[in-house]
Amino acid sequence: MRASRARTLPLLPTLQGYQSSWLSDDVIAGLTLAAIAVPEQMATARLVSMPALTGLYAFIAGSLMIAVFGGSRQMSVGADSTIAPVVAAGVVTVAAVGTPQYQHLVAWMAIAVGAILLLAGLLKLGWIADFISTPVVTGILAGIAVEILVRQLPSVLGVPGGGSSTVDRLGHIAHQLHQVNGWTLGLAATVLAVILVAEGIDRRIPGALVGLVLSIAAASALHLQNHGVPLLGTLSGGLPAVGLPRVGLSQVARMAGPAFTVAFLCVVQSAATARSLDSGAAAAAALDNDLVGIGAGNVLAGLVGSFPVNSSPPRSAVVAASGGRSQVACLVAAGLTIAVIAFATGVLTNLPQAALGAILIFVATRLLHLHDLREIRRFGTVEFGLTMVTLAVVALFGIEPGIVVALVLSLVDRTRLAARPRDAVLQRETGTDHWIPSTAGHPSERVPGVIVYLPLSPVWFGNAQYITHRIRDLIDEAPEPVRAFVLDAAGVADIDFTGARALDEAVKDLQRRGIAVGVARASGLVPHDLRHSELLQDLGADHVYSDVESAVKGLTGSR
Repeated sequence: MRASRARTLPLLPTLQGYQSSWLSDDVIAGLTLAAIAVPEQMATARLVSMPALTGLYAFIAGSLMIAVFGGSRQMSVGADSTIAPVVAAGVVTVAAVGTPQYQHLVAWMAIAVGAILLLAGLLKLGWIADFISTPVVTGILAGIAVEILVRQLPSVLGVPGGGSSTVDRLGHIAHQLHQVNGWTLGLAATVLAVILVAEGIDRRIPGALVGLVLSIAAASALHLQNHGVPLLGTLSGGLPAVGLPRVGLSQVARMAGPAFTVAFLCVVQSAATARSLDSGAAAAAALDNDLVGIGAGNVLAGLVGSFPVNSSPPRSAVVAASGGRSQVACLVAAGLTIAVIAFATGVLTNLPQAALGAILIFVATRLLHLHDLREIRRFGTVEFGLTMVTLAVVALFGIEPGIVVALVLSLVDRTRLAARPRDAVLQRETGTDHWIPSTAGHPSERVPGVIVYLPLSPVWFGNAQYITHRIRDLIDEAPEPVRAFVLDAAGVADIDFTGARALDEAVKDLQRRGIAVGVARASGLVPHDLRHSELLQDLGADHVYSDVESAVKGLTGSR
């Protein structure tokens, strides 16, 4: 039993078989990751309305636990801008921002999210992520990007801001444009420009760190505080105390919904991150271990008074691009972050808040996947519309309504496609005995008086009437009297009771009209479904054929 458990949940799996030659690559990747993560994690803490230092605690907790349990060698876990607004929106309905109770509830949510993810990983429920489509994920991320951008505009413009929704915030900003602080805007624009230039040269260059250092230097040299530029202020250094947050049972119940929403987003984003780092099979095998690592990271983050953590696609890509070979890179980054907390918090006192806002705006642009939006638009109008509806609902009303709307619309669209499936009318390929769709683009010929119909869907209660109507329409619209009809079942996975009865009625109708009916290429569950319904009896066992050509010859009496 112990051996079985070890195989199911090994510790430090990415360090098994570790080679000494990997160490230099991992150290370089860890240094690069820390340089990018430190300013980003402090900035992300602002999205949760938590002290900047708690962002560093979150990064340390996530990095340690993904190294201990995670299966992906290059996945980075820490504070994440995707889930941060959801956490803040959920907690603010229970406690006011800035109060001790607010911070306790944020920490409790991290523990709750961690417990959900631990359970999902141990029960191997990572496949749940497959039920949310790429267009929906793209819309959710784009909506979050818009929300982050709007939330940070007051910081980079130097205006008070206000409002409780995206539209309200934009309205307040529009009325405050005459109050824009040129020093604040110029500083934010400079930091953003530094990050973009560094990104354009090489994504491994820590543009955010360079911008952070330059902004601190400018704040000191130019006395920016005297020009109305808000600074981060004094940070209490040192590592946090470990303990359970103090929350009431009634508050716990009210936070359950947001906790499940955050956990769901973690599963979806972790699946996407794992797939971006490895092949499909390897990513699927590692995902359940990754969920355990992320879950443990959330529990640890909550115990040290921080907020929920998640995998990060951009930071994980940086680790991979920097040559990271294992989770040693994340351990190195965590160690460097601990050193910053212990020895360098005094330097951050003069950090302008506009610099953190600029970093978050850059992070928001990374969530807006323009390439994917263009690809979805080229693929189809319906899926692009689903993406844009999801984007709008998330940006205007929040991510939880956005997910609900997107899932409902996705299911409605998929049900619509299943209820009105694609199909094809087959013709004989010229010079062969193969039957192909008439639109296949190869030379083909009609056999007068013969219709071969291929539905590309199971025949079930949702589409049975549609398919039988299609059969009758094909018969009625044929250019000459039909003498033989072949149902090609190659695209039919199964037939339910309603579908079998509807097909049986159609078969009887065609037979009354003097049309011979046969079924070809039945496989999977279809032979079983034919035998256990009246359809096979009325059709005749000798009218079930192994291929279309045999069916046509058998029904028409030709050779």
